[in-house]
Amino acid sequence: MLISENDFTALFASAGLTVGDAEYRKFSRYAQMLTEKNAVMNLTAITEPYEIAEKHFLDSCLPLKLFDIPDGASFVDIGAGAGFPSLPIAICRPDLHFTLIDSLNKRVVFLKEVCFELGISAECLHLRAEDAGRGELRESFDIAAARAVSRLSALCEYCLPLVKVGGAFLALKGADCAGELREAYTAIKTLGGKTERVEEYSLPGGDRRTLIIIRKVASTPKAYPRSQSKIKSKPL
Repeated sequence: MLISENDFTALFASAGLTVGDAEYRKFSRYAQMLTEKNAVMNLTAITEPYEIAEKHFLDSCLPLKLFDIPDGASFVDIGAGAGFPSLPIAICRPDLHFTLIDSLNKRVVFLKEVCFELGISAECLHLRAEDAGRGELRESFDIAAARAVSRLSALCEYCLPLVKVGGAFLALKGADCAGELREAYTAIKTLGGKTERVEEYSLPGGDRRTLIIIRKVASTPKAYPRSQSKIKSKPL
């Protein structure tokens, strides 16, 4: 279900990341559970062992080389889906405190199964992001992350209300995000954020990626997040 341990550790080492035997065993079991569940439930279009290693596991962990997440930080993954980027990061950084949020209960059940099997301590919630941002989780996380969920302007309204002032939102995007970033300028400012850095890089196979780091510099106004229909129909 996953490439050999030697190939896997070499893949991560090529990006400056180190994984040991214990981590590899967890990644291998995760890949097995992902492919087995994917046979009966649509979790991912990426099913080849090398592609899982590179385009799911390494891709999720590369932000660890680009952004310094403090020890013991609280980390929320919005639209967690099959667990990316949070669960690969959890394997490499078990000191962090994870909350995974997804709107589809079937995916949340899968996430709970993976966490139990791999011994990952995480809270997996069946919840819409905009509801989370209006409830008790509002401004309670050091880090929020989302990977390829929606346009950046909408992502900011889903994610920034959950981040503490002083924390950060990490948007894991594909190539050519300059237009999205310009489009999201008003949303970022309105929601209490400030673009700190934009890191462009490539996976070993050549696929381009962008990490947009948005620092939370002020509290999000109480009017946000709005309903999903308004976020989609009238982006900030």
